[in-house]
Amino acid sequence: HSVSRTSPNLAFVPACCPPDPVEVEELQHFVSNSKKLFVMTGAGISTESGIPDYRSEGVGLYARTDRRPIHHAEFVRSASARQRYWARNFVGWPQFSSHQPNTAHLVLRDWEKLGKLHWLVTQNVDALHTKAGSQRMTELHGCMYRVFCLDCGDQILRSELQKHFEALNPTWKAEAFGVAPDGDVFLTDEQVRNFQVPACCKCGGNLKPEVTFFGDTVSREKVDFVHERLAESDSMLVVGSSMQVYSGYRFALAAREKQLPIAILNIGPTRLDHFASLKLNSRCGELLPLIV
Repeated sequence: HSVSRTSPNLAFVPACCPPDPVEVEELQHFVSNSKKLFVMTGAGISTESGIPDYRSEGVGLYARTDRRPIHHAEFVRSASARQRYWARNFVGWPQFSSHQPNTAHLVLRDWEKLGKLHWLVTQNVDALHTKAGSQRMTELHGCMYRVFCLDCGDQILRSELQKHFEALNPTWKAEAFGVAPDGDVFLTDEQVRNFQVPACCKCGGNLKPEVTFFGDTVSREKVDFVHERLAESDSMLVVGSSMQVYSGYRFALAAREKQLPIAILNIGPTRLDHFASLKLNSRCGELLPLIV
């Protein structure tokens, strides 16, 4: 392995036992038997990089707060919702964009280089697989690092948009209270009130991150593309996802229909537990490097 050892950040990782040697052997057998592995990752692979997830027991956003992520319809409809979203995102961006891939991301990159991993689909929007060097990959829900105009479709890098925010809000300051999974932070309505949101440079339209918000759907073209990659694969490995969101779960259903063996590496129960060939309750960054 060319995996560089990084110290995991365990603040948002649920408690679990160390990998069981028997389970390690079972996963080794599963991976060895696969020639074209289809991997789907979720928030649980990024928790060791210091990014919280939504659903983990005790440490996920839903367990710690009554915060809920923004809904697509609300963002599109409401100027105040966009102002609140972008103010939080502006404050959270420096920290969110500084997160680095952990050992689990690097292992999957190495499997791709070795020709073992046929295709990777991530439900995450944190760009950590890209930072790790993965290339045979689909970002199912988009990526926070890209922004587009809802009106004309023009695109801008999120890092560029940060400069526009700074120029429009030279004296605006806010202390953040905690960090959420998708890069925004907790701010009060009072803090958000005077925050100015830039419009699209091309047409003056509303800007939105190129991510699938709750209540929105993944494009037909992307779904079809992922189904094609799954059809070329001979097994499916789920890493760090409870698969509660249908946009990812549908591919597990398709894999079951094709009678592909499915293995799951996730702390806590998942929606696939009753039909997976193998289920392991370990940290991704602790178990994956043990697989040769």
